[in-house]
Amino acid sequence: MDEVLERLGDVGIVPVLKIENASHAVPVGKALLAGDLPVAEVTFRTAAAEDAMRAMTRELPDLLVGAGTVLTVAQVDGAIAAGAKFIVAPGFDPRVVDYCISKGVPIVPGISTASEISMGVERSLPVLKVFPVGVLGGVDFIKSICGPFSGVLFMPTGGVDPSNLRDYLSYNRVHCVGGTWIAKEAVIASGKFDEITRLAREAMMTSLGFELAHLGLNEGTPDKAMAGAHTMARLFSFAVKDGNSSTFAGASFEFMKKPYLGAHGHIGIATTSIARATAWLRRKGVGVKPETAKEKDGKLTAIYLDAEVGGFAVHLLQR
Repeated sequence: MDEVLERLGDVGIVPVLKIENASHAVPVGKALLAGDLPVAEVTFRTAAAEDAMRAMTRELPDLLVGAGTVLTVAQVDGAIAAGAKFIVAPGFDPRVVDYCISKGVPIVPGISTASEISMGVERSLPVLKVFPVGVLGGVDFIKSICGPFSGVLFMPTGGVDPSNLRDYLSYNRVHCVGGTWIAKEAVIASGKFDEITRLAREAMMTSLGFELAHLGLNEGTPDKAMAGAHTMARLFSFAVKDGNSSTFAGASFEFMKKPYLGAHGHIGIATTSIARATAWLRRKGVGVKPETAKEKDGKLTAIYLDAEVGGFAVHLLQR
């Protein structure tokens, strides 16, 4: 997959922007970056679109800027000239799609039928926009239509909001989502950039869904691990479950039979997507320990970070 499209998947959320005044472009971009959301899709719904894209790409190199609502080949040229790194279209116009392919610019065209998906498959497009997904039936529509097209991922747009964001991003055929709620036209026009930052950060946290899964304690021997679990059972009536390498008390306390990572133990953090979570942490300068990765049925289920907190190692768990 193209590197730009991979970056969209790493972030998971693409704010869709309608900017009437190009002077607002850089403040909006800065607000998104401050909210840990380094992507912007500037739509060709206003005359200021090209100038807005040009300002963002010139002033904000850490922001991945694309063009949306692209309807014509001329708009593709304008977007590329303005520095846009990807193109999003509301429908599947073969002329626009084929032109983007010829130019080597990633294109995510809109689809609403199996025939349109087939057109994308014929052109080896890895990601297709589902629009308007809310009217079409939401995530259930994607689940029902994607079966015959195993190699395609989707970008649902038009009906995604905080109430259903995690439902979309929890489905493994959803590459990313597009949404207008993070930076609505009226909010941009009124200069409420702090509100955009708040909504961007809120969206990212909702999409990642970080939650404490369990606390692991390095007891050192099987007897000590069992004793610790039974103490928690006696005090709080947690059920004891013995395993090969540890003994659990309830679902939240794991007593390790042998010391593992972390001076004292480890903290398990559940997330909606380990892939997106590790990408988000990487942008904050925190990496992972590849040798600790665990998989099930070819999918990553757990991995440790290369950072510790208070003597505890931290690992991510796929929810």
